Amino acid sequence: MTIKPGDRLPDAIFMTMGADGPMPVTTQDLCQGKTVALFAVPGAYTPTCSAKHLPGFVEKASELKAKGVDTIACTSVNDVFVMNAWGQDQNAGEGVLMLADGNGDFAKAVGLTMDGSKFGMGTRSQRYAMIIKDGVVSGLFVEEPGDFKVSSADYVLEQL
Repeated sequence: MTIKPGDRLPDAIFMTMGADGPMPVTTQDLCQGKTVALFAVPGAYTPTCSAKHLPGFVEKASELKAKGVDTIACTSVNDVFVMNAWGQDQNAGEGVLMLADGNGDFAKAVGLTMDGSKFGMGTRSQRYAMIIKDGVVSGLFVEEPGDFKVSSADYVLEQL
């Protein structure tokens, strides 16, 4: 079943790159007492993700934070090393937290997976964005296959 506005995020563990190497980040760590703009992409370094999705959130980070977002996070079914390298290549810096969902556990738990097998990618996350307030989804914007509209930074800004 797909998560919906009003639902609490399921318990899950992401990985991010810390100063001493990979470190876990739980959904509770991410969201407790915070407003989070979380967006998911099918894969790091893929065309739309690299040309539009992540760059939009990097570019609009200060505007999102001015509208009350405490944390902007990007997740993908990729390993922590790939997510870290992609974040560096895209100049995500401190503006966007890069969260690896290496086994797709979070994508499965929220019911937002897609089958990327025809591209040799296996099970991946759908493209979406959500606004989370203290662990509860207040807005969910899931793209139709092949689209990039409702999960963009500009669209999320309009919803805040």
